[in-house]
Amino acid sequence: MVEPVEVPEPVEGAGTRPFPILQPHAGPIPGDHYVAATLDTVLWGRLPCAADTPVLEISSGESVTFDTVSHEGILDDQGKDPRAFFAGHGVPAEQVLDDAVEIAASAPRDPFADGPHVVVGPVHVRGAHPGDLLKITVETLVPRVPYGVISNRHGKGALVGELPRGEHNVSVFSAVVERDGILHGTLPVVEGGDPVVSFPLAPFLGTMGVAVAGEERPHSVPPGVHGGNIDINLLVEGTTLFLPVQVEGALAYVGDPHFAQGDGEVALTALEASLRATLRFEVIPADAARAAFGEVTGPLVRTPDHLVPTGMDPDLDAAMRACVRSSLALLNGRWGMDEHLAYAYLSAATDFDISQVVDIVSGVHARIREADFAGVAAMEPVPLASAPDAAAEPEPVDGSATHEEGDAA
Repeated sequence: MVEPVEVPEPVEGAGTRPFPILQPHAGPIPGDHYVAATLDTVLWGRLPCAADTPVLEISSGESVTFDTVSHEGILDDQGKDPRAFFAGHGVPAEQVLDDAVEIAASAPRDPFADGPHVVVGPVHVRGAHPGDLLKITVETLVPRVPYGVISNRHGKGALVGELPRGEHNVSVFSAVVERDGILHGTLPVVEGGDPVVSFPLAPFLGTMGVAVAGEERPHSVPPGVHGGNIDINLLVEGTTLFLPVQVEGALAYVGDPHFAQGDGEVALTALEASLRATLRFEVIPADAARAAFGEVTGPLVRTPDHLVPTGMDPDLDAAMRACVRSSLALLNGRWGMDEHLAYAYLSAATDFDISQVVDIVSGVHARIREADFAGVAAMEPVPLASAPDAAAEPEPVDGSATHEEGDAA
């Protein structure tokens, strides 16, 4: 009989607690609506386009709880059998997500043409038109399981041709522990050793996006103006992503859940693991968007302290230049700062971070402190008013007529 996942104590005095497994419908579902990850609500390896039928329609201001599923443990090179894969790391069958098992067995994907990511959606947001911004506020991100995986695959990562050594891809299992009330991932220092290294979790969704125009679904790996696989680790609970709307209704989607990621994501993946994510969607009309930020032509992140413009390009140097241009445009559009003064400010006061270098299109993001401009007048982005008849109870979207909220498995 396989024993339950062992949760090591990385330091003296560390404590553990039972970790709820958030199977579909189980546990708290705080959003106005609920979208489970089913064969009817996910795409595996592709992103939605304008031709896709939404799985849910909501009003501006409403929130949605999504069950997201990590691709790690379900891919072809891992056997496409998550129960068997995770059993090899001591995980009992009841701690493997049922939706991951279903997707691995039945969701369509061409491993030679499609990306690895499981994407949930799309969601139609009423009143969203091309030219508007879709404001996505990250309200809660809850781990669904107490473990994750970090992978390095041949032909991918920062050191292609050097790592991994040998013929096979490398997937590293990481159990989650609680220390002083904070969840940590764990790793050994030698293969097969005790997991004595620990690092704090900072969950976020690597993929948040809006549908592109046309009838062709984009590959799930490269990010772009539509968002997608932007892998910006600042997008934790309490932060916001603004995306330029490309099609009517925006057709928003999420996926690629992470427990933790360093800037760069150099091995190829972060600590990949499934999350229950509750996001609030608001439409910022085009005029209000321009008044607040100027012309936004790609993903824009807002944390409690920073505005974070982005730059993307297959060439990292070009991505850096694109990010600088986006930052200059933001400083001028929001605060009216002259170009030469904005350039000087960025050089003296702004950090430019590498989001990732492993997703075909590299990403760079800048962290502009809003407190530095406290003495300069600026408009706030005013969203469309919330619908007065927003649903009081979460509305399930998973092919079933009702949703049952129960105890964690």
